[in-house]
Amino acid sequence: MLLFSLQEILWMLAAAILLDRWIGDPRWPTHPVIRIGRFIKRLEAVLQREGASPSLPAAALRFRGAVLAATTVTASFAVLWGIVAAASAIHPWLGYAVNTWFISTTIAIKGLKDAALLVYKPLSSGNLGEARTYVGYIVGRDTDHLDEREIARAAVETVAENTVDAVVSPLFFALLGGAPLAMAYRAANTLDSMVGYKNERYLHFGWFSARLDDVLNWIPARVTGLLLVIAAWVTRGMSARRAWMSIIRFARLHPSPNSGIPEAAAAGAMGVRLGGRNRYGSVISERAGMGWPIQPLNREHIMGTVLLLYRTADLILGGVVCLWIAVIIG
Repeated sequence: MLLFSLQEILWMLAAAILLDRWIGDPRWPTHPVIRIGRFIKRLEAVLQREGASPSLPAAALRFRGAVLAATTVTASFAVLWGIVAAASAIHPWLGYAVNTWFISTTIAIKGLKDAALLVYKPLSSGNLGEARTYVGYIVGRDTDHLDEREIARAAVETVAENTVDAVVSPLFFALLGGAPLAMAYRAANTLDSMVGYKNERYLHFGWFSARLDDVLNWIPARVTGLLLVIAAWVTRGMSARRAWMSIIRFARLHPSPNSGIPEAAAAGAMGVRLGGRNRYGSVISERAGMGWPIQPLNREHIMGTVLLLYRTADLILGGVVCLWIAVIIG
């Protein structure tokens, strides 16, 4: 059962985008995604008690992982639907406010910018140690021995990739089903970030979560690629043509069916080369190159990627407003 009309959803999406850009992630009450993460940890502790045992069949681990994913996503949707429905029953405007606020918690425009700035500022002052610490908060790779170029690459890649995960995808699902569906998506995305690894513990247990995240992001990632091309077109010093050609040439080389699209677009738009060697503990991962090295990658490209992020958010906001006006007129 839909709680809101398309017209109502559209203006709430616009309000949620503005709310996130001005305020960002809430410090109180506890962020809903943090609560989802705690739920995943508790349920994993129950389902994964034998997860490290090589004697447990892969099929059994995959089944348990599917139970974890299905339970988490369903519970996230059901709880949010109940909260929004209860608020709407008290008063329609309370329902609007609650739905808008929860949508804003599923996106992270300001949060991504702030995280990027925490890396950019110490790089600007030559403090590589502090920059390594902060970039380590937003990437999974080892950062202890990264030089400035590699720190910048890590930050650029994660901001570009999260333009899908933390902006376009949740807004896409919010358009389809309000805050409950957006939060269900964030639950799936959080599952992937927590258990979707190809290591001994999660290779089978996290398989379903990783595939679910790939499926849910498939359409939004391609929409993001188009938006980034347009964002490059309206941004001085960036190339829309190169962004588009980079997507066509390089995105398919990325191990993820989705992440290569925004990374290739950002690399092409700014004329830099992304990808390369990443270290994860004792594991070395060689990522295919993205884009052409027209200029050396440096800290300024972190802010260039943030600019692309904000231009993308502006395009979405403008599109939502235009669609809202069209619905009203129609």
